[in-house]
Amino acid sequence: MASLEEIKEAIVAYAGKGKKTKFYFKDMEKAVKKTIPDVKSREVKKAATALVQEGVLEYFSTGSSTMYGLKGRGISAEKAGTGE
Repeated sequence: MASLEEIKEAIVAYAGKGKKTKFYFKDMEKAVKKTIPDVKSREVKKAATALVQEGVLEYFSTGSSTMYGLKGRGISAEKAGTGE
């Protein structure tokens, strides 16, 4: 079983690579499962929430869906005028 820190590291690694700056939870979960195959969805959600609380990740809402992104990478919710 993976630790919370290992899951957080996998999330940050996924979030920092590639051209996309915002991503859906399901995409992030798939990427983490490639690194840590036995991880449960609830554990990934806990780690993502912890990263948001720590200020590493941020939520980005389009109004109809919520995405995650690394804080400071891409357009933030404040710059886009969508609140938070």
